[in-house]
Amino acid sequence: MYVILEGIDTSGKTTQIQYLKPLLPHALFTQEPGGTEIGVALKDIIISHQLAPATELFLFLADRAEHFHKVIAPNKERLIISDRGLVSGIAYAAHSFLFSFLQESNALALHNYMPDLVILLEIDRQTLKKRLSQKKQDNIELRGIEYLLHVQEQMHNICTKLHLKIHTVNATQCATNITKEILSTIIQENS
Repeated sequence: MYVILEGIDTSGKTTQIQYLKPLLPHALFTQEPGGTEIGVALKDIIISHQLAPATELFLFLADRAEHFHKVIAPNKERLIISDRGLVSGIAYAAHSFLFSFLQESNALALHNYMPDLVILLEIDRQTLKKRLSQKKQDNIELRGIEYLLHVQEQMHNICTKLHLKIHTVNATQCATNITKEILSTIIQENS
């Protein structure tokens, strides 16, 4: 089963991945961007530089294609849990490109292999504002609260348009409750 843990910046995805690892020791945990050696280099470029929208998109797609080839495809029989995936890839680019183009280019990068489940961590405006104020922001986070909340809304729309199974989690609750809900959902869907 291929699970993508999605959410906008500061929603707690990476924290939840760390909490889930000891609870699902048989699972393969990965991330996009940065789940491969090439992906690490691409991620550094993306978050460190002001890029043209097309440059950013193609770097994300290059990472996704490499990640599929090196991580997802060889492990299709395992439980794979990824910190981000095509949903955020499309959502972050949706302001600059047509959905049909994004859908086709991501399908190409993934050889039409779609996640079995998307777990979307959602936060509200107040929580987002507080969390952003407590950290050094990268180039994507510097685009602002309105941009990030729009991306979060797009994530729902994309799951609907792509007919992906989605489970939404209120990411403003305490981290242990979030972990329990995610774990329960994965176990239920994987049985």
